[in-house]
Amino acid sequence: METSDPRLTPGRFLADVAKQSGDRRALVFEGREISYRQLERESRLLARALIGAGVVKGARVGVYMANRPEWIFAYYAAAMLGAVLVPVNTFATREELRHILRHGDVSLLMLQPTLLKHPFLDDLLADYPDLARGTPQQLQCNELPQLRAVYCLGIDAPRGGVETWGQLLAHGAGVSDALLDACCAGVEPVDDGLIIYTSGTTSLPKGVLHSQRAGVIQGWHFRDLMRFDPDDRLYTTYPFFWTAGIAMSLNATLAAGACLLLQEVFEPGAALDLIESERATAIHAWPHQQKALGEHESAAGRNLSSVRKIDFSSPIAKLAGIEKDQYSMGASYGLSETFTLSSAIPADSPLDLRRSTHGKPLPGMILRIVDPETGERLPAGEEGEIAVKGPSLMRGYYKIAPENVFDEAGFFRTQDGGSIDADGYLHWSGRLSNLIKTGGANVSPVEIEHALEKHPDIKLGIPVGIEHPTLGEIVILCTVPVEGASLDEDEIRSFLRTRLAVYKIPKRVLVFRADELSYTGNQKVQVAPLKEAVLARLQSESAEIDGHTYQKNS
Repeated sequence: METSDPRLTPGRFLADVAKQSGDRRALVFEGREISYRQLERESRLLARALIGAGVVKGARVGVYMANRPEWIFAYYAAAMLGAVLVPVNTFATREELRHILRHGDVSLLMLQPTLLKHPFLDDLLADYPDLARGTPQQLQCNELPQLRAVYCLGIDAPRGGVETWGQLLAHGAGVSDALLDACCAGVEPVDDGLIIYTSGTTSLPKGVLHSQRAGVIQGWHFRDLMRFDPDDRLYTTYPFFWTAGIAMSLNATLAAGACLLLQEVFEPGAALDLIESERATAIHAWPHQQKALGEHESAAGRNLSSVRKIDFSSPIAKLAGIEKDQYSMGASYGLSETFTLSSAIPADSPLDLRRSTHGKPLPGMILRIVDPETGERLPAGEEGEIAVKGPSLMRGYYKIAPENVFDEAGFFRTQDGGSIDADGYLHWSGRLSNLIKTGGANVSPVEIEHALEKHPDIKLGIPVGIEHPTLGEIVILCTVPVEGASLDEDEIRSFLRTRLAVYKIPKRVLVFRADELSYTGNQKVQVAPLKEAVLARLQSESAEIDGHTYQKNS
């Protein structure tokens, strides 16, 4: 696959896989089966509706839904027009939602009304009264100045300025296939395609702007790396609002002519039902979800023998009867900024390579190791900062000057440490920043610190990441109380629940005296010694957190 191939847009990709796989099943969702041909037809239907609703090339189109067929239709439909899709994290707080919609310049929003206990539509109308009393397709909201139209699944009648899904589709009635084809023909692989919002080192999520081609390129790569073929059936929990869900689950499955098994909400019993009944061959789930599947009361009695393409370390591997470590994607390295992986080796590579490296650069990607201070390129075997560029690298952070993102040679400095050996294999050694990665999600310590600013009894709050065998890291909040105050762990966690997404809530809140902390010359708390103190305290308590007990020999 040439990275300059004009077929590398999501719209052309969908046309190609639909032609290749036709009436084969592409998706299974809540008993509904959708063939490749139907997937293309539904996506084109929505694309025509978006044209009728006024969407033009470059327009920012928001989608606020869980993993369901309409999300997929929206992705391909927007791409056919050259619009820029802005996926909204369904875990986002109301403040984060406000930021994504405004910062992302969303002009048309598609959403579902609720998800579990989260009333997406009610919250939207409550937070933005101008939408509740607005005129459909002519919305004027000072807080969301670019927003002109909102369409919602699952409602029977308009609610203020919010129209029904049926009304959206009706806009396509007068739009011809010829006009849609003309729009598709004007889309280039290097055009803007998506803005993925991901937590970084600032308090609000950053907008990672990707080209149309990035997710398609990675879909083809993942098909090959994971050895997917038309007989595969992939169960996934990876959310489509992050790059792994799009590239590793959605596009990789379709590139192979395989079938994607979807559920809107992860619940281990229901997931096992689907995996067993559909004879899933592969599972994409975060480590804590795989643990929940393996420990479910019904798991041992299930017939999971169809599952073959799964990391050997997963609890499901043993239940599936897998006896040897012959498959895993662990030998890889990537970021949201590179639309997942920038280096990898095939999942069935020799065990010693999978255990000892983080792969080789993917086609077209260039990795180098540089001095973190000077940017000078370092020789093979020497450890420094990983820098990357290539066709799946982001176009930049949305609304941030490129000179503040890329170096003079066009490389993105990742703030991750590592080295490249004489054979060209990458060896990742850890983050140079304090970003916490838990359960597959990035958590910014700065965001938690800002959320704590209004707590009257906390003088200092420092979130740190502590290693955990299934979550990668867990968030632990270290606090120093104001003089004379006492801190209650449950109260602080409750305080944060109203201000942060659920996965950002610290698993524990520990209280320290100011003199127990180590400081730099300019009186900043040193994080490394603090993490050591946290781990020592957890071990002294034999603390049990999400299935793992911290002990002195752990």
